[in-house]
Amino acid sequence: QVEVAESGGGLAQPGGSLRLSCAISGGSLDTYAVAWFRQAPGKEREFVGGWSGRGAYYEDSVKDRFSIIRDSDNNPRARVFLQMNNLKPEDTATYYCAIISSYYSGTHYYNTDEYDYWGPGTQVTVSS
Repeated sequence: QVEVAESGGGLAQPGGSLRLSCAISGGSLDTYAVAWFRQAPGKEREFVGGWSGRGAYYEDSVKDRFSIIRDSDNNPRARVFLQMNNLKPEDTATYYCAIISSYYSGTHYYNTDEYDYWGPGTQVTVSS
């Protein structure tokens, strides 16, 4: 059974950094496409960044500030990280990790309904 769990959220000041972690159990990391989404109060869940076999891709507002880092595929407890730098108040949201169990390498997946498994989310608050 596949399980996804995020960690690493918290409070950061504007301009600060946080690293979120996504732990995936129930399969090898290289068999999954992985993405980060976020949802602010009163707003729809939105794509932040993803990886699907041929490098990471990002939403425009974060692409110069956020990075997706993947553990080695040989690590049975491999994780995917979202490194967030130069945080802004508008980055405040609950952040979710999601995976696709069967994907086409190099295809970019931006829609929530394309993802099979989700973590419960971790809260990120950016405030002075």
